[in-house]
Amino acid sequence: MSGDLREPSRSIPTGTLAAVGTGYVIYMILPIVMAMRADASTLIENPLIMKEMAFWGPAILFGVWGATLSSAIGSILGAPRVLQALARDGVLPGRLSVLGNGSGPNDEPRIGTAVTLGIATATVCIGDLNIIAPVLTMFFLTTYLVLNVSAGIEGFLQSPSFRPTFKVHWSLSMLGALGCLAVMFLINAVATVIAAVIVLAIFIWLQRRELETTWGDARRGIWMALVREGIFQIGEEDTKNWRPHILVLSGIPKKRWPLIQFADDLTHNRGMITVCSVLPSSSRDVSQQSDMQDTIREYLEKRGVQVLVRVVTATDFFDGAKLLVETYGIGPLTPNTVVLGDSQEPSRSDRYCQLVAHIHKAKKNVVILRENSERGFGQYRRIDVWWGGLQNNGGLMLLLAYLLRTDMDWRNAEVHLKLVVPEESAAQATQANVDSVIQNLRIGASSQVLVSQGRPFYDILHESSQDADLIFLGIRTPGENFTEYYQDLQSKTVGLPSTVFVLAAPGFSYGEVLSDR
Repeated sequence: MSGDLREPSRSIPTGTLAAVGTGYVIYMILPIVMAMRADASTLIENPLIMKEMAFWGPAILFGVWGATLSSAIGSILGAPRVLQALARDGVLPGRLSVLGNGSGPNDEPRIGTAVTLGIATATVCIGDLNIIAPVLTMFFLTTYLVLNVSAGIEGFLQSPSFRPTFKVHWSLSMLGALGCLAVMFLINAVATVIAAVIVLAIFIWLQRRELETTWGDARRGIWMALVREGIFQIGEEDTKNWRPHILVLSGIPKKRWPLIQFADDLTHNRGMITVCSVLPSSSRDVSQQSDMQDTIREYLEKRGVQVLVRVVTATDFFDGAKLLVETYGIGPLTPNTVVLGDSQEPSRSDRYCQLVAHIHKAKKNVVILRENSERGFGQYRRIDVWWGGLQNNGGLMLLLAYLLRTDMDWRNAEVHLKLVVPEESAAQATQANVDSVIQNLRIGASSQVLVSQGRPFYDILHESSQDADLIFLGIRTPGENFTEYYQDLQSKTVGLPSTVFVLAAPGFSYGEVLSDR
C-alpha cells in the first residue's frame, strides 16, 4: 500500500516502471516461445498448453494461482476503501452514505468490504468467468485512460499546484490514453462501447449540467452558454485550483509596458489579465472611452499579449483605481492580484499608500513592480526571493517566482531563497529546515542562509542581490505610519535590480497552493 512506503513519491514511479518493464519483456518472450513449440490451433484449443511445455507442469498452476490471489488481495484491500472515499466525498447517492463509515482505530471500511464481497460473490455465481473478464478489463483500462487524460490536461494547462516529482510530458499522457482506447477496441469493441456509455452516464449524472440553446451566432451562443455555466460552477477560490487573475493598473500601455510584460509572464495563459487605464472625467465621453479600449486592445494583440482591457473615468487616478478594485469582475471571477508600478512622486505618497491599504482590505494581493530602468529584467537568469517562511508574503513570493519560471523568457532562471539569521549558531538548523521545505514543495529553488553579524538587513540585501535579475521583497501589512514605512523602504532599495514588493491577501494560504500536489 502506497501509504506504508517510506518515500512514495520516489518508490511508486520506480517500482511501477520496473514492474511494467519486467512484465513487458516476459510478455514479449512468451508468444515467441509458444509459437516455436505449438501450432496455432493447439494454442487456441488448449488454454493450459504452457503446462505441457513447462519443465515442471505444476509450476504453471502455482503461477496462475499466485497471480489470482495477488489480484484478489489487491482488490479486497483497495475496492472497499474506494467505496468509502466515494461515499465520504458525496459522489455516491445520499442513501449510500453508510458506506463511508469506518471501524476501529485504522478506520477500516468493514461495510464497504461486505458490499464488495456481496458483489464479487454474485458475479462468481454467474458461473462463467470468461464472460466477466472482458467487462472487468474494460473498466480497468477506462480507469487508466481517465488517469492519463487527467494528467495530460493538467500538464497541458500547467496548473501551478500540479508539480509531480516524476514528470511526464502531457503528450505522452495523451498517447497513453489513446493506447488504452485502442486496446479496449482490440479486446472487445462491444464491451468498450458499453463501458463508454456507463462512464458517460456517470459523468453526466455527477455534473448535472444542462447546455441550453441560446441566441445569436451558433459559436457565440455555445461559448456564452459555457461561460454562463462556468461562472456559476466556479465557486469560491480554493488552493487546489488557484490561478493568478491580475488587474494591471498600467495607464497607457506604451509608457508602462514592463508592468504588462511582468503580468503576462506570471499568468502564461493560465489566468486572466485585465489592463486598466483611468482617465480624467472631463477628458473623454462614453464613446471615446470605448474607442480607446479598442485601440489599447489592438496594440496589445499586436504585441502578442492576450488580455482584457478596461478604461474608466474618474476625478483622479486613485479614485478610479479604488473603483476598479471594488467593482471590476463578474460573480466569483474577479481579480485576485493587483499589479502596480512604484510611485516616485513624494507628493502622491499618501494617496498611493492609501490605495495599497485599500487593495489589501479588499482581500487582494498587491504586487508592486519597481523597475530598474537601465537593466530592466537583466538576463532573465536569477530570481532572489528574500523569504521569511511559507506564511503570509513568503508563500505568495515563492509561488510568483515559480510561475515566472514557467514562462519562456524565465525558463532558465534560478530561484535563490535567501534568509537572514542573527547568529551563526542558528544558520545550520535554519538551512536544514529550508532545504527540507524546498524538497517537499518540489519548487526547484536553492537556499542561502546569511548571518547578519550585526549588519543592517538592507546592507546585506544590496550586497547579496546586486547581481540578481529580479528581487522579491515582502512588505508589511498597512497600518499606522505606513506611508513613512513605504518611503523608507523606497529609499533603502534605491540602486537595486528590478524589485517586486509583495503584500499577500489576508485569509488565504499560498503555502497550501505550493504543497497541495
